[in-house]
Amino acid sequence: MEIQLGELVFDVVASGPESGEPVVLLHGFPQTAHSWHRVTTLLNAAGLRTYAPNQRGYSPRARPAEVSDYGVPNLVGDVLGLADALGLDSFHLVGHDWGAAVAWATAITHPGRVRALTAVSVPHPAAFTWALKEDPDQARRSEYMKAFRAVGKAEDVLLDNDAAYLRAVFGTALPLEDVEVHVNAMTQPGALTAALNWYRAERRLGDTAEPVRVPTTYLWSTADVALGEAGARRCAEFVDAPYELRVLDGVSHWIPDEAPEEVAHAVLSRIAGTVTP
Repeated sequence: MEIQLGELVFDVVASGPESGEPVVLLHGFPQTAHSWHRVTTLLNAAGLRTYAPNQRGYSPRARPAEVSDYGVPNLVGDVLGLADALGLDSFHLVGHDWGAAVAWATAITHPGRVRALTAVSVPHPAAFTWALKEDPDQARRSEYMKAFRAVGKAEDVLLDNDAAYLRAVFGTALPLEDVEVHVNAMTQPGALTAALNWYRAERRLGDTAEPVRVPTTYLWSTADVALGEAGARRCAEFVDAPYELRVLDGVSHWIPDEAPEEVAHAVLSRIAGTVTP
């Protein structure tokens, strides 16, 4: 479906029974809503209604030009605006990578709208900021973000030689056909710059970020090259609600693609503990 918010038009993949509990799923970089297709198939089979948008910059008609347009408050506003357009007073929220960062921020700032949170790969922003400052391992893992903020240069590197580096980002975790879906989306005019603008506009909630006050499950994988253990282990300190950490041994950063059953089980288990009669 297409949903218009002001001048922006978002593409949203909606599936599952319309009477099911609503679940909004937010993808990360450099992926699209397609990254959720294995997870949503399982959630739909369990009776849930899922909505997976191509987020700001990823939907071709939701691609504003200014870097400042991609700040976290605008990304959170998109989530709430989409929910409003869908008639969802509240919803279960799932996010991976950058989508997890937006999901954390949404749950922190609008706890009344989020019934439950399942965050995949990226921990609470305060835990991540602490790890980035205090843990040399996380600082090393995050060096790529500085390169992504280099306007023009980052695009050239990622798209050179038929987007060879962009394809290499996924390693062997995704089937080739799924990699091509994301690469094809990112090689459309203006798409990669818009996606990189998330990094360029980044404003972390940081050390002062409030705890999440909604039931939360966080999934972290031991073979994630971007997110280390220090932030993952500290995440619990910033959740003032029922919380569970699930560690996936040997799984890469691309958890929804590589371990969809584990993601779906985590979401279903979290929802089972929060659904009201």
